[in-house]
Amino acid sequence: MLPLPDLIISLMPDDKGVESLSRQIKISGRSFPLFDIAQMILQKPERQQVRFEVKKKPDGTPIQPLFLCAIDDTIWLSEEEAVQHVLGKHFNTFYTAEKTPTDPPKGTYTFVAQCGMSGVILGPPNYHDYQNQLRKLHTERFSRMPFDMFKARVKIVKEEAVVKKWIEDQSTKTEYVCLNVPEALRLGSREAVEKHFRETHLPNIVKAVDKHTLSGPASRNLRSPGLQRLLRVAWEEQRRFPIKVATVLSQQFASHGLQFFKVNKTVTHVSVARPHYLDLETTPVSDQVKRIVEIINATPKCSRRKLLAVLSPSVPVPVDPAAPAPDPKAPVVEPEPTPEQAAIIGDLHWLIHQGHVIEFANGVLETAKKPLPRQPQPQPQRRERKRRQQRLKPRRQRRWSSIRRQPLKPRSKLRSWRRNPWPCRRQRPRPNQRRCERRRQEFSGHRRRGFHRVACLRAAVARGTFRLGAGRPEFLLQPRDQETQFDGA
Repeated sequence: MLPLPDLIISLMPDDKGVESLSRQIKISGRSFPLFDIAQMILQKPERQQVRFEVKKKPDGTPIQPLFLCAIDDTIWLSEEEAVQHVLGKHFNTFYTAEKTPTDPPKGTYTFVAQCGMSGVILGPPNYHDYQNQLRKLHTERFSRMPFDMFKARVKIVKEEAVVKKWIEDQSTKTEYVCLNVPEALRLGSREAVEKHFRETHLPNIVKAVDKHTLSGPASRNLRSPGLQRLLRVAWEEQRRFPIKVATVLSQQFASHGLQFFKVNKTVTHVSVARPHYLDLETTPVSDQVKRIVEIINATPKCSRRKLLAVLSPSVPVPVDPAAPAPDPKAPVVEPEPTPEQAAIIGDLHWLIHQGHVIEFANGVLETAKKPLPRQPQPQPQRRERKRRQQRLKPRRQRRWSSIRRQPLKPRSKLRSWRRNPWPCRRQRPRPNQRRCERRRQEFSGHRRRGFHRVACLRAAVARGTFRLGAGRPEFLLQPRDQETQFDGA
């Protein structure tokens, strides 16, 4: 089986049909399942449209080109298919055939060759144009069949009527006159006609397109075998589960002002309003509206007829025994509603369009359910809350505050003065050492920037904020007023 064309095909509802459905939903107020409407649209071609779109490579060239015939709005997979279609179906629009008498073939012929499948008379096998006619017929009509198999189907006919018909055909010459051109031309063969069409009319008649939309009936009349198979596969796929049609349908319904909701969190419905719970204790409504809501809640599978039968039962019309029996095939004429019933229907119409009552497609009435109370979200733990606050701090504050919260390392694990003369900057300071912390951060910045240690040490000693003794070097809380002394070399 040949592979399907690499095209994007989309089945879409017809715009006029969707507009009519939207108007009907708004007038009736009923809620319809969205996927049931999509299945109904797929049942008839008149309710849908088909769009074909090409796929493109990264360089912008189409993977499978698509060609449009401007005469009858048909699409094709190749330019050759489109040319053969135009010359076969619209030949008289561009050319006209004229036959002129010529000399009949010389000689005596008692039999001719005839195609056993098409019935075309090819002429005697010893005629000079026999092989050309044989090749031409195979190319035009039986190109998929091997030539040897096609040649085996050719039979020899000795009937005088068939031989006489071939001689009459050879006694005339067919010429093709070009139409719709400034200068009238005469062409002697179909090959010349095809060549003239490609040079003169092809750029205006057949064009390459990126996408094209067809109506449902026009898509069923496609002549290209590849496009027919592609459309059939897409239609069967949507018939199983019409998710693409339902998606486009929901967008079209939303543009007409309709709303969507799910029944029991499963089936999507379309209606004039979404369900909205009516709290009779807090919402001021009339007594009749309250009675309608109470009856709908108390009656399982309540309908309009059951509702009217409870609130305003109609008086039965007496039947005259002398009157003739009604025709069973005649349509049933319902009596006009009374003023009381009209008021009930008006209140029900208001409830439906406000979303307080839902009327489904089968006529069942239900009230909107009370929404469940929202459960309070659990508060994050204290540690998690601190982590969130820490993430929101600026980077500079976050770096030093994370250093302060680290535990103090024991002296045995600190590096010796000879290996690292700088004090450990990860050491947690005491609460009253704010200024010392700032200076320690300053020295760590000098160290990161690559300043010489001796230069940094001399600057700290000059300011009086650093003391170098016989033991471990240490920072001072307050700068010394007196001159810094060195206990060692």
